[in-house]
Amino acid sequence: MWITPEEVLLANALWVSERANPFFILQRRKGHGKGGGITGLLVGTMDVVLDSSARVAPYRILHQTGDSQVFWSIACGSSRKEITQHWEWLEANLLQTLSIFDNDEDITTFVKGKISGIIAEENKSKAALEDEDSGKFREAEQKMRKLFGMPDEEKLVNYYSCSYWKGRVPRQGWLYLSINHICFYSFLLGKEVTLVVQWTDVTRLEKNATLVFPESVRVSTRHTEHYFSMFLNVNDTFKLMEQLATIAMRQLLDNEGFAADRSLPKPCKTLKNVSALKRDLDARAKNERYRALFRLTQDERLDGHTDCTLWTPFAKMHIVGQLFVSNNYICFCSRDEDLCQLIIPLREVSIVEKADSSSVLPCPVSISTKNKMTFLFANLKDRDFLVQRISDFLQRTPDRLWSDGHPLALIGHSVSQSEGSPGTSPLSSSLPTSTGSAGDPAQRRHYNSSLPTASQGLLRIYQKGDPEDLGPKAKMKEESWSIHFFEFGRGVCMYRTSKTRELVLNGIPESLRGELWLLFSGAKNEMDTHPGYYAELVEQAMGRCTLATEEIERDLHRSMPEHHAFQNEMGIAALRRVLTAYACRNPGIGYCQAMNIVTSVLLLYCTEEEAFWLLVALCERMLPDYYNTRVVGALVDQGVFEELTRECLPLLYEHMQELGVISTISLSWFLTLFLSVMPFDSAVLLVDCFFYEGIKVIFQVALAVLHANMDTLLGCTDEGEAMTILGRYLDNVVNKQTVSPPIPHLHALLTSGNEPPPEIDVFELIKSSYDQKFGSLRADDIEQMRFKQRLKVIQSLEDTAKRSVVRAIMTDSAFSIEELEELYVLFKAKHIMSCYWGASSTAAERHDPSLPYLEQYRIDLGQFCQLFGALGTWLCGTHTATLAARLFRLLDGNRDGLVNFKEFVTGLSGMYHGDMTEKLKLLYKLHLPPGKRGDRSHSGGRHFVVCVSEVKDYKYYLRMWAKEKEPRKETIKDLPRMNQEQFIELCKTLYNMFSEDPLEQELYHAIATVASLLLRIGEVGKRFGNGNGGRKPNGAADAPAAELPRPEKEDPNGGSGPGQSLVCQALAEAQLETPPQQTSDEEVKDDTSVSSYSVVSAGSLQCEDIADDTVLIGCGGDQQRRGSTLDGDWSITFEQVLASMLTEPALVDYFEKKGDIQARMAACKMQRAVERQVSSSSDHELAQLST
Repeated sequence: MWITPEEVLLANALWVSERANPFFILQRRKGHGKGGGITGLLVGTMDVVLDSSARVAPYRILHQTGDSQVFWSIACGSSRKEITQHWEWLEANLLQTLSIFDNDEDITTFVKGKISGIIAEENKSKAALEDEDSGKFREAEQKMRKLFGMPDEEKLVNYYSCSYWKGRVPRQGWLYLSINHICFYSFLLGKEVTLVVQWTDVTRLEKNATLVFPESVRVSTRHTEHYFSMFLNVNDTFKLMEQLATIAMRQLLDNEGFAADRSLPKPCKTLKNVSALKRDLDARAKNERYRALFRLTQDERLDGHTDCTLWTPFAKMHIVGQLFVSNNYICFCSRDEDLCQLIIPLREVSIVEKADSSSVLPCPVSISTKNKMTFLFANLKDRDFLVQRISDFLQRTPDRLWSDGHPLALIGHSVSQSEGSPGTSPLSSSLPTSTGSAGDPAQRRHYNSSLPTASQGLLRIYQKGDPEDLGPKAKMKEESWSIHFFEFGRGVCMYRTSKTRELVLNGIPESLRGELWLLFSGAKNEMDTHPGYYAELVEQAMGRCTLATEEIERDLHRSMPEHHAFQNEMGIAALRRVLTAYACRNPGIGYCQAMNIVTSVLLLYCTEEEAFWLLVALCERMLPDYYNTRVVGALVDQGVFEELTRECLPLLYEHMQELGVISTISLSWFLTLFLSVMPFDSAVLLVDCFFYEGIKVIFQVALAVLHANMDTLLGCTDEGEAMTILGRYLDNVVNKQTVSPPIPHLHALLTSGNEPPPEIDVFELIKSSYDQKFGSLRADDIEQMRFKQRLKVIQSLEDTAKRSVVRAIMTDSAFSIEELEELYVLFKAKHIMSCYWGASSTAAERHDPSLPYLEQYRIDLGQFCQLFGALGTWLCGTHTATLAARLFRLLDGNRDGLVNFKEFVTGLSGMYHGDMTEKLKLLYKLHLPPGKRGDRSHSGGRHFVVCVSEVKDYKYYLRMWAKEKEPRKETIKDLPRMNQEQFIELCKTLYNMFSEDPLEQELYHAIATVASLLLRIGEVGKRFGNGNGGRKPNGAADAPAAELPRPEKEDPNGGSGPGQSLVCQALAEAQLETPPQQTSDEEVKDDTSVSSYSVVSAGSLQCEDIADDTVLIGCGGDQQRRGSTLDGDWSITFEQVLASMLTEPALVDYFEKKGDIQARMAACKMQRAVERQVSSSSDHELAQLST
């Protein structure tokens, strides 16, 4: 490529001149290409260690003038072909012009200006994202693609110098982290190390420090482990690796590829060695931490943060912390998180102003809200810029949210939607539009007034007794919260301090529970910014019948049946509306068991709309991935709980692992937040703590329960005994402060023994969970453990899916279990690769997690052709893609342009394990037109007619239905006849299949004899068919009789009519077609095969003009073929083809030969490695390829 002219002082240092003229020199790097010796090894090693650009561009062109010692580098290239093109352009366009100049300085100025102009033209077509990256980084990205054979779609994120431990020897080199791969390259003294691992194959990622591997990173896959060390900043590298691995796991989980954030603001200056993707990922990580800290929505983006102090009127002091500003919120968190936290929605802000600065209060900013609260921030480094940014965001904050747009337009398909796709709204397009009164948007946004709507918490509606009749402790709680509201404020702008936590741990009063749940979970903010959204969803979901709605109806009456609020239609209807509305909002989750239990508790204390937004907060932020089809989030937290148990209770952990109890009990605890295993009045207090503290309080309570029963559990001998002990313990966790009548717990009634066990105060249990042993648990630690467990869980689920698929098709396939598993891995890898390297259909269309495992991964035609070329036994040279396309259309049963794994294996199994009849039948069907292949499963064949007047028993219809659905085994008599054009294509395919076989000549003789025989059979059949009024063959049914050619008289020497002559020409064309690019050796081989074909054809088909035909086709075969006429009456059957083939032993041996799928799969796995080896070769191989 052309490069900006740079001055070179020592032109011959480490470079060898190959071409020269008076103005330019073409040079090659020493050690590259042929020879080099010890000097080449040393130069190559130095280039790798020092990350020299000569490694990726070993050729260059220098500009020189006269006797000057100063040279200018103007072009570089990775291959001789590339640099030669630049050299030839210079000779053709500049040499004659430069010879006119008299002054050397003018020549240099002209050359530099010309090259700069060419570069400027090239840069106009480059993408904006690439323009942001520095030249050094773009050079590293090109180096990665060249070394590892990656396409342009593979984007480099960052690269690091490190050591890779191969055995006990560290190899110094460069680690390249791309979106989809982790790559390493090293070249030391002639020894090359190349490593490529897909992120989707990573099962474990750890950072550890041992005596053998100091500050190393371990990357584990299913089959091996890789160690990297000697990083300049191991923490930064490991964080980036965690992010990329998380993106890969998300891709496996719900097929979400990575999309770059195009709205990311451009940096003020180009950052050295930092790509735009790295900035994007850093911004995403900060956004995730910010949203998790303040419980904000998924679309909230952090604009910036700065150190400051906050004046706290309740403590009369300034608290040191950080101020965060995003597009909709101003947030503050003290350096000690428990000290103070503040969230100010911009929709609540009325005034932002700069206060007077003083020595006591430097650079203060005052923010006032609509509810008359004022917040004073000081010690701001860049106050003016901060106030300007807040003002900009305030101007963008709409006064009437949702007033001008459709409510559904702001919500994405699922919470894990990529941040890099703003403005998209898959959900709005997937929901049907409202049919009633479509012209009145205001009317569409409200419930039907006749519906029984829970306008307040169900507990208030169905509360027995006087609601004012509260116990003394309950009244004290309400009074304490009233005092707290007076001191710290009330609503979303309330100061959240350690005092707030203390009040929550003591229990929230029932009258405030709904309000505070909304506040602490962040659901209040989302509800206020989306008015009318829930009502719209309810109307959209009404009357819809889906799998989710059926499951909801089945579970409605199982949701807290012991509570009187759900023993009537209002409670059931409210629960139904909330669950169906959420299933409509998030089809990716739809409905999952345990959601009904949690939602019913929310409805006791909140209105329907509030319960809906709390459910959104639970499913999409606080319990991520808990309620999807495979409850991945709950399984991940189950693994975290096991790890915490091993750290905190090591003795109990070992014993419980032997019994297998932890994995059994923890799933129900986490999915329902203890609501299904603990008395309601006690469990709801844990829900209070959960909405304030997050998931860590559930882990703490679970550990406290195990610790309280440790002695008893250590004495258990089986799983059932341990389950009974824990179940009875949780049944007797009571809330002694409640004044409402206890709600009977079904599990307690079933497990109570003769002696009532001692009661456990729930407040004591919560207090014990916050002691020194378990109270030190931090949210950051949980997230770190979640990452490790997520890799393990998702890869385990993928292994389960693989085993399920193999079990489902092993009875229908002749492949072994091991072969099917390897084929599944290759099939899935091809699907995943297409997701990030592009395909004709979107990834979401080809992967649906809700489908059975067998149909989740599907590939399109392009991917199928690649796999067919790598694994198929019927390779036809340049015509392989055509045959693969025919097979793809045959296997694509539902005509959706996609093939699942079972269909793929069906096609391969016929090629590898079918007998001669099966293989020929498959080939025969491949050359029939679509819809006429005799495939009964796609024909509208066997229908039954029921007489209306005759009433049958339902069993009769079941039998008829079963008979219709029963697959009928296809026989060779079911296959339709083949016309002459299809027969010609079949012969071409067979000739191409035999082209590289060791018995090539024998097979050519055999197929020529068979073709001649079948031609005569077709001619005879045509005469009998015409004479007896037989049916016309395929392709001739609609042709006018006058246009059909008349049969020619058969030649006494063997039949040389126009049909047979046409076949001769087509077969010669099939054999004579050669690939466009070949080496001289290959051309000699092709010449030999062509001449041998001419002899075979002339001897076997007995066509008098075969030599003339051969010459004509070689010069203009297409014109000759178009000038020939097909015989529309000619046709043959599959039985005739099979019988003719059986007469030739060479063909019988060929089709009876079994293929070696293991060798093909091994070659397919090595294909990428071979490509990388060729692309990264630095010596003789590159010189051979480029010349």
